[in-house]
Amino acid sequence: MAGKEVRGGVEMSNLDQPLFDGAEATKRDLIDYLEFAGERLLCVLRGRPLSVVRVRPGQDRFMQKNLPKYTPEWVARTTIWAESSHREVTYALCDDLRTLLWFGNQRAVEYHPTLYLAESAPAPTHLVLDLDPAPGQTFADAVAGARLIREALAADGLSGAVKTSGSKGLHVFVPVVAGLDVEDAAAATRAVAARAERIDPTISTTAFIREDRHGKVFLDATRAGGATVAAAYTPRIRPGVTVSFPLPWSALDNVTPADFTLRTVPDLLGDRDPWASEMPASQELPADLVEEGHTIPVARVQAMHEGKRRARARREG
Repeated sequence: MAGKEVRGGVEMSNLDQPLFDGAEATKRDLIDYLEFAGERLLCVLRGRPLSVVRVRPGQDRFMQKNLPKYTPEWVARTTIWAESSHREVTYALCDDLRTLLWFGNQRAVEYHPTLYLAESAPAPTHLVLDLDPAPGQTFADAVAGARLIREALAADGLSGAVKTSGSKGLHVFVPVVAGLDVEDAAAATRAVAARAERIDPTISTTAFIREDRHGKVFLDATRAGGATVAAAYTPRIRPGVTVSFPLPWSALDNVTPADFTLRTVPDLLGDRDPWASEMPASQELPADLVEEGHTIPVARVQAMHEGKRRARARREG
């Protein structure tokens, strides 16, 4: 490695190249940030099958799930059967800083772990609600939707932690007790969203089909099962390289997603780990919440059937 820059035991390359168009940052800035985030980011990645979003110069971004053949042997991994593609997929387990920096050198900007640990798959550790404002809406609308989720949770004696998605919305994470059945977790997530929508249907919607949302905040309850979600502290491939940033509920009215970037987060964080400090303890889900969720159709399946019905109606009309 003589003459090469080495960070955390990883030989680096092309550190002074732009990270991507509109990033206003270099690959070196990414590596610096990953070193800074360090254990805080690793705490939400460790032990979880990992997908990353990479971006190469002059190419479109792409999500990488299966580890490439040139992956160093010291990168921990796990193999999972993917029902959708009918094949085994070998995922990384990003368990240490060396692995994280190796991914950074591969231009992996975004880090999307599963909601379960490899050792206890597929039982999730959290429920996740994704608040997605409609075109023309603002971050304040996403905040209003998140507060409905918080109110619905509180009515069942539950609580969650919130973070910016790094895009235009918010994620609410609800930690659950170990061993929760994956279908029960998915059902409970649907029920929380439905209860939040009922609190104020003028603000929010659970409609999966975009044209049915009518300019409301989408309460996305589909992050369950084998789904991944952008990790707390992950950078995003967005202008300025925004970061998915944990916040106290009381701070939501005073920030925007653009406040949190590769360049600003180190000073904002210091040595704190707000994701760890704001996260409630694991919680038992009320039986009635799970039961209600099992009566709610799975959104993607329902949308598929409805799409076919509407297409047939157009043809016949």
